[in-house]
Amino acid sequence: MFKILEKEWLNVNTFKMVVDAPMVARSCEPGQFVIVRDTEDGERIPLTICDYDREKQTVTIVVQTIGGSTLEMSKKEAGEFLADFVGPLGHPSDLVTDDIEEVKKKKIVFVAGGLGTAPVYCQVKWLHEHGITADVIVGAKTKDIVILEDEMKAVGNLYITTDDGSYGRTGMVTKCLEDLVKNEGKVYDHCVCIGPMIMMKFLSQLTAELGIHTMVSMNPIMVDGTGMCGACRVSVDGETKFACVDGPEFDATKVDFNEAMRRLGLYKPEEMATYEKVKAQA
Repeated sequence: MFKILEKEWLNVNTFKMVVDAPMVARSCEPGQFVIVRDTEDGERIPLTICDYDREKQTVTIVVQTIGGSTLEMSKKEAGEFLADFVGPLGHPSDLVTDDIEEVKKKKIVFVAGGLGTAPVYCQVKWLHEHGITADVIVGAKTKDIVILEDEMKAVGNLYITTDDGSYGRTGMVTKCLEDLVKNEGKVYDHCVCIGPMIMMKFLSQLTAELGIHTMVSMNPIMVDGTGMCGACRVSVDGETKFACVDGPEFDATKVDFNEAMRRLGLYKPEEMATYEKVKAQA
């Protein structure tokens, strides 16, 4: 059992938990994820790591209530327990594993959409702790669902953009990045993009045009998290990879986004059905 030490709602359907998880905190790195179950018979939920503290032996996760299992988890409060908290799983970000002196030479921009802000924060914080300041673009539909703004400002150069113009810049993340490069003189040679699949697809097309090497996290299509179910199959440079064991990050130019989005769509009806069922029982 893993004790929830802190819980905070970040917006109407997204919450943060700080969990007592000594073994995970001891060895996890930015880019990796954990498998969580709120009860012994609950669904296995893969969640990317938002933050960790090796001294306090804690790991922070950010969860969006998009299905029945995450809605059930949202009912847990500080002082209660999660049944399972397994990890770290997947590979760390290349920025963490590459030679740090080479990483320092890069001009890095992160692009985060929605819940993708959480794993982006983990990487940006790690870079900041190693003397590297990156630019960060965070996109959201509207002001009310922007998360981790203060935390991100403390570790990187933050640009917020909203689809409806209610906060920060107006427009999608692609417009923001294009403006920074073409109109404001920014130069980047490395990009990490984490967010909704459709956002990563179009952002990757833009960075290819701009000549910016881009890595994308394919965690949105993970189900089981150990390579057993095969649901997270993704075609990368014509080869079949599994997002959970081979990734979750891949070279954006080599990912077949259309195939990945079709596979992701297979689970939407069941996901919504279980969400409505749990909501009705509340």
